Amino acid sequence: MNILFDQRHTRERKEGMVEKERVCVTGAGGFQASWLVNLLLSQGYIVHGTLRDPNDEKNSHLKKMEYAETNLRLFKADLLDYDSLLAPIEGCSGVFHLASPVPTGSVPNPEVELIEPAVTGTSNVLKSCSMANVKKVVVLSSVAAVMFDQNWPKNQAMDESCWSDKDYCRTTENWYCLSKTEAEGLALEYAKTRALNVVTVCPSIILGPLLQSRMNTSSAFLLKMMKDGLETLENKVRMFVDVRDMAEAMLLVYKKPEAEGRYICSSFTLTLENLVEKLKSMYPNYNYPKQFVGGEEGWDVTSQKLVSLGWKYRPLEETLVDSIHDYQEKGHLTITKG
Repeated sequence: MNILFDQRHTRERKEGMVEKERVCVTGAGGFQASWLVNLLLSQGYIVHGTLRDPNDEKNSHLKKMEYAETNLRLFKADLLDYDSLLAPIEGCSGVFHLASPVPTGSVPNPEVELIEPAVTGTSNVLKSCSMANVKKVVVLSSVAAVMFDQNWPKNQAMDESCWSDKDYCRTTENWYCLSKTEAEGLALEYAKTRALNVVTVCPSIILGPLLQSRMNTSSAFLLKMMKDGLETLENKVRMFVDVRDMAEAMLLVYKKPEAEGRYICSSFTLTLENLVEKLKSMYPNYNYPKQFVGGEEGWDVTSQKLVSLGWKYRPLEETLVDSIHDYQEKGHLTITKG
């Protein structure tokens, strides 16, 4: 199975259709960031990647990417240390800010563990961009910053005008949503007051094959559906987008001069029961949840603004097949017959 981007990117690079320019990707070793780095390299960009520790084995996949030897430079940086961001951003015409904490369980101290790193980290990146006269910044947000608005009309798809209610996030202790809402709001407000071109992208749950060796939070969500054999599971509505389509979306809003404000990036919406039924039809022998209970009122988001800009996405079945094949190859999921 070929999970890398198709040959057109390599061809375009050789034909000189993309002018070489220097861009920075924060948190370059993460699930989504790795695919973005891979795409940028394939299109001829010189990429500066920030990492807490460039020599950590978990980041070794970056150095093995095509064109990495000549066009990828990794920098040690901490988002809470403004000075450490100056070197990687210096000389870049664009910055993709993806580094942000994602909780894997309970968060005993949300201000320190989630909110401060997300908000202060974003602020430091933007200040560094202003200092370096960066032309455009693309910030990775989340539909978590969109969907918690209790006053949004029922059965109307949420668009970019919808923002999560920060007080509601605090009351319900949804700290990840609060951190994303605070950070994205800061980024767009900074753009207005400091004349910096900032665009945000709000993806839903990101699935797809892994470039990194370690399992990430959203991929672990899919594994859980197939391995844990839960007796009961609440039949919640969930939205999904392919990691490769999301990388394309971030590059699209970067390259399009008319791109502005925020963009929701989501391909499919379905209940967990429907997701499991789809998985069962393709891979019947895994340990799926036995019963679904309850559910939610129908709600959705729309990516029409991004589609109107030219974004396209692949079928959900392709995402699931590529993901599961990759989990099997990497040993995260046992191969079964049938």
